[in-house]
Amino acid sequence: MFPRSVNALLPLDGPPPLGYSKSMETIRELYRIGPGPSSSHTMGPRAAADMFLARVPAAPAYRVTLYGSLAATGKGHLTEETLREEFGGRKIEIVWRPAERLPFHPNALRFEALDDEGRVQEFWTAYSIGGGEIVDGTPATVRRSIYPLHSMDEIVRSCVQNGRTLWETVEEVEGPGIWDFLAGVWAAMSEAVRRGLKTEGTLPGDLRLSRKARSYFMKAKMFAGHSKRMGLLFAYALAVAEENAAGGVIVTAPTCGSAGVVPAVLTHLRKEHRFSDREILRALAAAGLIGNLAKTNASISGAEVGCQGEIGVACAMASGAAAQLLGGTVPQIENAAEMGIEHHLGLTCDPLHGLVQIPCIERNVFAASRAVSHAAYALLSDGRHRISYDEVLEAMRQTGKDLSPRYKETSTGGLAVVDKE
Repeated sequence: MFPRSVNALLPLDGPPPLGYSKSMETIRELYRIGPGPSSSHTMGPRAAADMFLARVPAAPAYRVTLYGSLAATGKGHLTEETLREEFGGRKIEIVWRPAERLPFHPNALRFEALDDEGRVQEFWTAYSIGGGEIVDGTPATVRRSIYPLHSMDEIVRSCVQNGRTLWETVEEVEGPGIWDFLAGVWAAMSEAVRRGLKTEGTLPGDLRLSRKARSYFMKAKMFAGHSKRMGLLFAYALAVAEENAAGGVIVTAPTCGSAGVVPAVLTHLRKEHRFSDREILRALAAAGLIGNLAKTNASISGAEVGCQGEIGVACAMASGAAAQLLGGTVPQIENAAEMGIEHHLGLTCDPLHGLVQIPCIERNVFAASRAVSHAAYALLSDGRHRISYDEVLEAMRQTGKDLSPRYKETSTGGLAVVDKE
């Protein structure tokens, strides 16, 4: 008797194009609250394990095979610990195949339910495509589109013609309930900043990296003027990035590894200008739309396009949010977001020892700093610029396609191999 698949995988002749689905789903799928350190390597596998166990809850034993990037950096990203925790004491074997990539996406998992003789009875292949989202290639898991417009050009044109803002576009599509959801997102972001600023010690893993957020925060408060403002911004980004690295609860924005950028910029601007909660939530809505476009038309997966899809998109989201908070027009917000990705094009994903620490944590800091600068630069302009957000997304998509797999979350190139310690 042949083992039974719990789904029928879509036949694929080869790797699908990046941005395989033009369906733009709710921003509730972009902002996910959960423990770090990796949305693709911990949040995604956790969700996939839950799905498989819901279908096959009581097999004598299980086997999970990790492919590509999931296997290459899964140990540093706590994938094994996450899976064993979700299987809750059930007998489980984990197999690592870093050199083998399945056609649909580099982050692949194959779940197998085994009988008493170790024979496969049922199986399921899942893909962790970034931001904690799981698909299996079947029509049932294709993204459900709720936005009628799928490009920034269309959205900006509609906003200008109808006198709407980006946040009003989100509210119109998502409904008034989106504000309660975003209030929960902002509360989780703020709590991650608070925890990170008060926690000291060493981050988990063999890099033995010390937390810096509290030290930066205390020192920055002794400064004045620009030095104080920038020091505090650095501290906020460090706080969330270090919480993520330690497995704390954060919000994907758009991923765990880039989770410190948006909350750092929003916390910084809120304290500087005393923005209300309502204004912050509207900025989060605009940022979510910007990130959603990147997820739809390119990728937010470091394993698929490198860190440009994580830190670059996070910077675009924060740049646009900052421009909106500071009174920018829709074209100026689009300009700020475009710069967020443009100046991160080609950024590799090359973490040391497979940990979301070096260079990931500092990249959050400097992306937050860039975001504030992008917003200021865009506000000084009239909003007109040569390269559009849609065009820079296409450049990112193509750049990610051309990047060697060594530079896409496998820790086999770049900074990951120059460190000799």
